[in-house]
Amino acid sequence: MKIAIIGYGKMGHMIEHIARERGHEISVIIDADNEADIDSKAFRKSDVAIEFTRPDTAVNNLLRCFSAGIPVVCGTTGWLDSLPAVKSVCESGKGALLYSSNFSIGVNIFEAVSRYLAGIMNEYPQYVPSMEEVHHIHKLDHPSGTAITIAEELIAASNKVDKWAEPAESSETSETSEISTTPHPQDSTTLYISHRREGEVPGIHTVTWDSPQDTITISHSAKSREGFALGAVLAAEWLAEKCRKFSVGPIKIGSGQTGFFTMKDMLKF
Repeated sequence: MKIAIIGYGKMGHMIEHIARERGHEISVIIDADNEADIDSKAFRKSDVAIEFTRPDTAVNNLLRCFSAGIPVVCGTTGWLDSLPAVKSVCESGKGALLYSSNFSIGVNIFEAVSRYLAGIMNEYPQYVPSMEEVHHIHKLDHPSGTAITIAEELIAASNKVDKWAEPAESSETSETSEISTTPHPQDSTTLYISHRREGEVPGIHTVTWDSPQDTITISHSAKSREGFALGAVLAAEWLAEKCRKFSVGPIKIGSGQTGFFTMKDMLKF
């Protein structure tokens, strides 16, 4: 399979390494210094693209992939205000996208467990949920895209909370940025997400259900970026197989398929 990589930072390098290990060919690598190569013949011959860039460039990259007829796997976070518009393009038959805020198989299992636990907690009003996420100091957005996804899944399954927010209290340093967790009223309908930025932490996400009697905590801690990169390559394999090649425009030809997909589709959760 020919994979185009868009974004050649730490994740891009690791995706390249894992893709080659799995026997795939890298058709083209696109970074800030060669953005025009997204219009190249090499790019158009790709079976799938994997996009990990920045929030301010992601949407344009996705639209250019759609125009080229290339299915794309995207792991860039921080642009979700534009997701409905991008999803609409896919659903109209003009593109194929598999988006996830986190491609780690473990994180997606954690999200499923969190959803299930939220449903159980609907029967126990004494428990109040909160969240914390910890990432490396280079991460620009907060809460993390993964934390937002976990929060929205929890909210959808819960009759306790109907929105998420960051606590108002915050403190910043050059090495660590933190929003502190503060106890909230048990009748609160807000799921509070605190964040910390420390060193080179790949990512820790924790959901806590607190009551006057006890505390239940579930957590996922990434050991490296490798799990994210492997998941992205697995997603690219799945999407390319599902789509093969699709026509640009509303008419599907042959076995080609367009549409918007997530890791839930891939993992069948």
